Amino acid sequence: MEIKTPAYICYEELLEKNLKILDEVQKESGAKIILALKGYAMHSTFELVSKYLKGVTCSGLWEAKLGYEEFKKYNKDAEIHTYSPAFKDEDIDEIASISDHIVFNSKNQLLKYYDKVKLVNPDIKISVRINPEVSSSPKDIYNPCGIYSRLGITRENFDDKVLNYVDGLNFHALCEQDADALEAVLKGVEEKFGEFLDKVGFVNFGGGHHITKKEYNKKLLINLIKDFKKRWNVEVYLEPGEAVGWECGVLVASVVDIVQNNAKIAILDTSAEAHMPDTIIMPYKAKVRGAGEAGEKKYTYRLAGNTCLAGDVMGDYSFDDELKIGDKIIFEDQIHYTFVKNTTFNGIKLPSIVYVSKDGKIKHQKDFDYNYYKERLS
Repeated sequence: MEIKTPAYICYEELLEKNLKILDEVQKESGAKIILALKGYAMHSTFELVSKYLKGVTCSGLWEAKLGYEEFKKYNKDAEIHTYSPAFKDEDIDEIASISDHIVFNSKNQLLKYYDKVKLVNPDIKISVRINPEVSSSPKDIYNPCGIYSRLGITRENFDDKVLNYVDGLNFHALCEQDADALEAVLKGVEEKFGEFLDKVGFVNFGGGHHITKKEYNKKLLINLIKDFKKRWNVEVYLEPGEAVGWECGVLVASVVDIVQNNAKIAILDTSAEAHMPDTIIMPYKAKVRGAGEAGEKKYTYRLAGNTCLAGDVMGDYSFDDELKIGDKIIFEDQIHYTFVKNTTFNGIKLPSIVYVSKDGKIKHQKDFDYNYYKERLS
């Protein structure tokens, strides 16, 4: 299979493997699992995803429109859930018209828009986001329950009068974590908001559940959900994004040049800054197929991006053979939080998005040309 680089490649077989794991959790726990588009939004795969998951969760109007247009067309019963830290007047009517659930971040927003969304869509389910102030997220930037967080209502600021307007409660506290972290969060939710839980119809446990990771404790997750549902007589939702796209694809790049400056540096036709942003933001070091750590194998190279940012570097890796111009470099696990975040910084070309079927054939490919870059600018 010859693909021009750079390109993200998603494999149908690996994606479906993740979906089957998530569906197993749904069936055994009784929870509904919906796809968080902020983490994975490859809509050419939604026909497959919609066979397993119950809908999508969206962060504002555009994601809601994507879910409505590209997910619901394959499953008319799919649910569209839409949340924003703050909705805007010009968006709210359209959001209400295409959403099955709307989640407000504050009492102010709830009261401001309640009548409007109910007028537009009388059947819409309404909830508010709560902040249990319990989280073990690995870094402050990913901790929605930290001090000064704008996300969700803390117990101190929660007015039980909102229960007259809502059908459910939402929280989000995790980031790439196991079920034991959820167990601690649920204790915090019950301690702070337990008096309200039997007064709503559903509770959304948010995302950050690393369910498809090999070591994840699915049995504990299933038991936590079943116990919570039974204790409070509520429906439970989970909304993972990363777990859907976890280890189901790669980013393939080519070596464009090799330079020397106290080390051998291979310049690639991709960018950590523009195409793998979490390797800079989170940060983490992506795995490269066939490579070892620096010094582990015979030839060590610093892999670097093709932009003018000095820090556009993927890291130091070693290889059994010397790299040559034109060689392919495969970065593992580059489907989630990549093409949903990538940019055309420095005018660099966006990677193609390729979907490969179970029989190894290209099922879908999208390429990006100069016009995509130009039209984003004024």
